[in-house]
Amino acid sequence: MPDSADASVFFIGNATMIIRCHGFTLLTDPNFLHRGQRAHLGWGLGTRRRTDPAIDIDELPPIDLVVLSHMHGDHWDDVARDGLDKDLPIVTTHHAARRLRRQGFHRAVGLDTWQEHRVHRGDRQLKITATPARHAPGPARRLLPPVMGSVLDFSGDVSGDLGGDLGGDGRGRSGGPDGGGRTDLRLHISGDTIMHPCLSEIPRRFPDIDVGIVHLGGTRVLGMLVTMDGVQGAEWLRLIKPFTALTVHYDDYEAFTSSLTDLQRNVRRLGLSHLVHYLMRGETYSLPLRRPGLGHLPRAF
Repeated sequence: MPDSADASVFFIGNATMIIRCHGFTLLTDPNFLHRGQRAHLGWGLGTRRRTDPAIDIDELPPIDLVVLSHMHGDHWDDVARDGLDKDLPIVTTHHAARRLRRQGFHRAVGLDTWQEHRVHRGDRQLKITATPARHAPGPARRLLPPVMGSVLDFSGDVSGDLGGDLGGDGRGRSGGPDGGGRTDLRLHISGDTIMHPCLSEIPRRFPDIDVGIVHLGGTRVLGMLVTMDGVQGAEWLRLIKPFTALTVHYDDYEAFTSSLTDLQRNVRRLGLSHLVHYLMRGETYSLPLRRPGLGHLPRAF
């Protein structure tokens, strides 16, 4: 894979990304199935992959930590289960953490909504906050695994020793007081969600998101919409108000029914086209670090 800048996203496919910032290297929702292979969704259901990942699992760089939104076969597959280091820390939902520990990933950490997990590397800190998500409407959500979104705060000049040091055991710490320091990058990943009133708390708690990464696809299971389509994706942008947005999870599986063209049409309707970068598999996108004392340009909302 190509060299990265100090802060970057490398898009492997579906919701799988390598995120680098401040010396941390994160892997999200590891899915390395190839074209024609089936992802298992539970209850005997599955969906066939249409695409190949940009790289295979044995081409990954050294990974510090995995952020897993939920336990579905298009986000955590048998390739990830068998190919990733069992000592790798994984931050996820409680439901997924229990499953992962049974698979031998003994450092899987489950978070409640709004709970934080922090990891240090020297004077740099990564703070992960679990945010709400809804994978299905109403009672149907009980048929699908719990999902979390996440806010990733990368900070410099952090005082104290509140979390694990990745140069040592790298275990991190959940909950507790904040470690201070400046936030150099705030990134929000939606996770597999549909639009729901619970999401409105996210911009209230995090009104200054630098980059929003939105899971799209308009996924349908038994005719039911379980991830955002183009209409809901545009509404998510208007709600979350990131300074920049990146698109993932949009065309890799047969269960996806809403193309990027649907999103493009709806963001134009809302006058938000300037916010969105349409991320392609195999692409490295440089992330905008904040410059001390300069802040952000005014929003165009």
